[in-house]
Amino acid sequence: MASLFVIMAVVLSLLSNLEVSLVLGDIGTASSYNPPYLPTRCNGNSQDQFPPGNLFVAVSEGLWDNGAACGRRYRLRCLSGIDKPCKSGSIEVKVVDFCPKSPCPATILLSNDAFAAVSRSAGKINIEYAQI
Repeated sequence: MASLFVIMAVVLSLLSNLEVSLVLGDIGTASSYNPPYLPTRCNGNSQDQFPPGNLFVAVSEGLWDNGAACGRRYRLRCLSGIDKPCKSGSIEVKVVDFCPKSPCPATILLSNDAFAAVSRSAGKINIEYAQI
């Protein structure tokens, strides 16, 4: 009985040292895309479609929803990538465009400013995102 207690204590100790994160949204990939950002498929050449801080995105076919995605807001955070690129925390982004490449290289393409807000390095990252 004492050995069972010791084993349980060791297991609980190991589990308490693990980093556990709760996924509350969808999982996908993200990469950045470069200017020029205009015109967009949502609001053409309108400069006022871009939110403060330039935290905006273009979405792939799966999220585009025949253009209904325009103006949607997502909270997203970096989960993983090569060489531990993730910064802590999450950001709020606004959909302003459809992915300009076919096939789209990621679920969501982030403006350079949005990508820099969640990642320390360039490339593709794994993200969690949820519509808000």
